[in-house]
Parts: sequence; C-alpha cells; structure tokens
Amino acid sequence: MFSIPLIIAHRGASRDAPENTLAAFRLAWEQGADGIEADFRLTRDGRIVCLHDASTARTTGVDLRVDSSSLSELNSLDAGGWKGRQWAGERIPTLDEVIAALPAGKRLFVELKCGPEIIPPLAAVLAGSGIAVEQVVLLSFSAQLVGLLKEHLPDCRACWLSESRRNWLTSDPTPAHERIIATLRGSGADGLACRAGRFLDERLAEALREAGLELHVWTVDAPAAARRFAALGVASIFTNRPGWLRERLGGSNT
Repeated sequence: MFSIPLIIAHRGASRDAPENTLAAFRLAWEQGADGIEADFRLTRDGRIVCLHDASTARTTGVDLRVDSSSLSELNSLDAGGWKGRQWAGERIPTLDEVIAALPAGKRLFVELKCGPEIIPPLAAVLAGSGIAVEQVVLLSFSAQLVGLLKEHLPDCRACWLSESRRNWLTSDPTPAHERIIATLRGSGADGLACRAGRFLDERLAEALREAGLELHVWTVDAPAAARRFAALGVASIFTNRPGWLRERLGGSNT
C-alpha cells in the first residue's frame, strides 16, 4: 500500500491543452490536479512570463526571443493554435495572471528559466499577489540560483532540479547520490526535483529523507512508474496527464 503523492500538472494539463497557458492550467484544475508546474522567463521590459523555451517559435510559430521582447510584443502572439483550432487565441500568460487564477489551497511550482536577474521582479510579484508561501515552490537547475533564492526569499521553498543519468563507463548514477545531497545542503535547498528514471531509487529517497529534504519527480505519465515512485515516498509527481494518472492510481496500490 502507498499514499498517492501530490499530482502536479506539468506545464498544466499539457497532453490535452497547449502547455504553459491559462487554458492548460484551468484544465488541470478541472482534472483534479493538486498543483501545476510552469516555466517562467523575464522579458526585455522586466515582466515575468510563462514559457518554457527561450524563443516563442515552437509554441507560437513566430520566432521571438523572450529576453529581447516586450510583454506587449509577446501578447500579440497565439500560443494555443499549434495544439488545435479550439485553443487558438491563447496567450502567453504572466506570472501575475497564473497566480490570480490559482485556486485556494492549490500548489504552484515555479520553474525559473533565467538567472538571478529574475529575483527582484519575482519577489515583487509574490509580495503583491497575496499568495500564501505554502502554495509556492521555486525550482531551478542552477544550484547557485537556488542559494540566492533562499537568501532573498527565505520563506519560500526552493528545490534544485537535477537529471540522474547513467555513467556509461561505471554504470553508476550521475551525479552521484552523495554529490546530490552535498549540492542540496550547500545551496540551502528544501529538496530535490528529479527526472524520473531507474536511478531514482530507494537509496537516494532514503538519503533525502534522512537529510530532511523533499523529493519530487518529473515527468511521469505511466501508472506503473507512478506507483514505483509513490512507493518511494515522493512528495509529488509531475505529469502531463493529471486526471488520467490519478484515476489509474486509484488511492492505493496492490
């Protein structure tokens, strides 16, 4: 038996709706997600917008760099039509808009796709939004940025993103589990958000528990994998299919 971890919609309900749009987030809530994960970048005029890639080309068909574009320029783009005609007209939302649409008690995982320059506007948005700090988890692949987030936003939880892969020479996981724990401790991170894979195992999960650190896993769309990670005691599972996956997990496992 196991407890179902929090089910977090990866870029919203992104299998069914255009990723990182308000439509994808609304659908995630309709599907019963406990939270959403979304990617954020800083525009040329200092606004925080929701987009995974450095360029808008893949999701809008127009190639603009986010850091070289103004919010008004980005607002002119269609970020939904690529996913289907029913999504045409969806825009690239701002962090303010994503927070404003966040239901009470739901979680927001904010993956930061740029450097320390995003911290002052991020702090301003969070302070002005009235969102409870318990609803927010900040994420970054940069341990240095995680350390700065904990310095400047000490009340917010922040987790280091890492991809545990196989070292083809030794067959050991890389980075090594000991290196992961050392990086988390050095940055002051509250936990690890790790790519799903066989190297995310009981040994790593136990080491994180002993260190008092959270463990989140991404991106899991298969029920068997979700059950394995749930049995490891992960705090949350990021998935592109939140409603579908929850239905298949049921509430317990045999």
